[in-house]
Parts: sequence; structure tokens; C-alpha cells
Amino acid sequence: MKMPANYLFLRQGKVRDVYSAGDGRHLLIVASDRISAFDHVLPNTIPDKGSILTRLSNFWFDKTRDLVANHIVDTAPELDGWQDDGRWRRDQLDRRAVLVKKARPLPIEAIVRGYLVGSGWKEYQKSMTVCGIALPAGLAEADRLPEPIFTPSTKAEAGAHDENIPFARAADLVGEKTAQRVRDISLQLYSFAAEFARERGIIIADTKFEFGLIGEELMLIDELFTPDSSRFWPADTYRPGSSPPSFDKQFVRDYLESIRWNKQPPVPALPDEVVARTAQKYEDALRRLTRIN
Repeated sequence: MKMPANYLFLRQGKVRDVYSAGDGRHLLIVASDRISAFDHVLPNTIPDKGSILTRLSNFWFDKTRDLVANHIVDTAPELDGWQDDGRWRRDQLDRRAVLVKKARPLPIEAIVRGYLVGSGWKEYQKSMTVCGIALPAGLAEADRLPEPIFTPSTKAEAGAHDENIPFARAADLVGEKTAQRVRDISLQLYSFAAEFARERGIIIADTKFEFGLIGEELMLIDELFTPDSSRFWPADTYRPGSSPPSFDKQFVRDYLESIRWNKQPPVPALPDEVVARTAQKYEDALRRLTRIN
């Protein structure tokens, strides 16, 4: 899709840079190689990460478009008139820039958990609940849940932490009808993708979605089933009882936990080995799920 060349930089997120398109109805989103953990952007970049996130999201947006509308307009927008703005040159934008519809983001993140891990496992050990949802006794770490659960959270400001909230609070924030639609669609998306990924040797343990509105139309925005937004495990080595190795940025979180970083600035740099292994994990996830390089 050919758009005017007068893109205006709007904001820099943890990973993505957002530009306003000339018509005011579209945005250009550029995925960088930045990586964040514990709500902080790390000093290192992960080679080709932005391209992998973009290609994987585009793959899933296409796969799920019959389940829910999404914001994608063009995955290879015409940018021949692009002016170097000091952030991106034209030759850097291929496979990492997408043109999307401009939506009004909902103030919640839609999280679906299919397995008992991470903060959910910590909570379960104390109260046999995850985000306040009661679960059966006797579950082990990384056990598959009896059924996937919807556990929304707030969207924190930069440097702050997202907060898990009950469904009733999500309904207060976005309206009962919208909250129900977000919950139902999120569970459908997770079930579809979890089955698809399992056939390709990957377990999607949990994931998060972002939704926005254009008028009254609800649509998926941001990213979808990537190693940044999901926890991917290799199915062939999966065993309940401990947190499995992953194809996602949990590897980076585990390293930061191992050095006992207090999750406050200054943010430590990653060793070259951790950067290289993280890049390989992202590439492996792309190849396994899409079967393309």
C-alpha cells in the first residue's frame, strides 16, 4: 500500500517505534532489536530480533484473522520516499515495519495461562489460586491447567510493573460487554494457537494480547504469539516439576535472576553468550512455528 512519505515520529516503546502516517488514520510500527525484562530496557540489542518479531506476528495475524479482526494493513508498505530521521534508514526497515490501522488501545492486557508457571506458580504455592482463580490441589510447577484461564492485568507506566487484576476490575476499566468479548476471544486465540504450535513441537504455556477499538470494532493490535509476548517450551522435553527451557526471553530473565539484579536501575548488560543464545532461541521459534527462515 502506497502511503505519503511524511511519517511523523510519535513515541518509542520498549521494543517498537511508532510513527503517524500522513492521513492520520494509520500508523507505521517499526520493531527494533531492543529487549526488555522486568519492565526495563536492557543496554544490549538482540541481532535480528525486530525482524523475527514482525515476521512471527504477521504470520499469526494472518492465521487468526477469521477469529478476530486485527490492525494490519500492509506487511510490506511502500516507503521509497522515507527520510532518514536519525532513528531508521530506509534500508533498515524491510521485514520490521508494518502499516496498521490506528486504534484506541484498551487499558488492559489480556493474558491467558495454560500452564502453572512463573508468578502463577508462586501464587499457587501460597493460596492454590492464580490471579485469584481457585485451582485444584496437588498441581506441580509447569503442570498443564485443567483449562486455560483468562487473567487480565493493568498496563503500567514506563518503569512500573503491570498489576494482575480480577475480571470485575477489567470490566470496570473497559465495560462489561467489551471485557467479556476480550476474554472470550483471548481464550479462542490461545486454544487455536496452542494446538497449532503443539503440532510443530512447541508448547505455548501462556501469552498476552493487546486489543484496541476503532469505533465499536474490537481488534487485535501490537504483536501476537511472539517470544516477547508468550512463553514457548519445547514439547519433546517437557516435564512437569520445574520450569522448562524456553524459546523466549525467559532465558534473559533467568540470567538476570541468577546475578541477583534488584530490578532497579542501573540495568546490567548481558554477556555476549547470553545475547547469542537469545538470538538463536528467537530464530528457532520462528523456524519451528512458521517453517520458514
